[in-house]
Amino acid sequence: MATIRAHEFISLDGVFESPSWTAEFGFDPAMGETLAAVTGDCDTILLGRTTYEMFAPAWRDRTVEDDPGAPFFNDTEKIVVGAQQPSEEWAHTTRFGAYDADRLRELKDSREGSIYISGSGRLVRGLIADGLLDELHLFVYPVALGAGERLFADQRTRLTLTATDVYDNGVVHHCFRPAD
Repeated sequence: MATIRAHEFISLDGVFESPSWTAEFGFDPAMGETLAAVTGDCDTILLGRTTYEMFAPAWRDRTVEDDPGAPFFNDTEKIVVGAQQPSEEWAHTTRFGAYDADRLRELKDSREGSIYISGSGRLVRGLIADGLLDELHLFVYPVALGAGERLFADQRTRLTLTATDVYDNGVVHHCFRPAD
């Protein structure tokens, strides 16, 4: 059975949507090392349609010279979850269709290794509610936005903290697993 792990860039007040607000903090190289460790054994990327449509044009033409993460994003199998058909094309992509917890459980059960999710907050929210997410990596930025879609909008969620890192740009990484 595969492990599903996700990472989210969120504000202090839990906003994940439109993460362009993260740019003012820069990207600490140590954050890249953490993300490389998170993705290290992943052989599948699971994305919500909205995130996929942001990622496809941003990543598909990047090379390793542009960004060390480019080969992972471009060469790894990608599965897109969403009721609407994505309008963007990107190599190694399969369309999953609408969110379906039973089908996602079958996907998880049919694979070994790890499945990685970047962003895709609504997908992550569903996976948490359905007990399908194994690790949640939150990169918490030192800003409260006051508005925007929140990761834990209307859902009580108990998690167990397994690791924390603090970066020079003020971002704090927390790794959580479902609480027992």
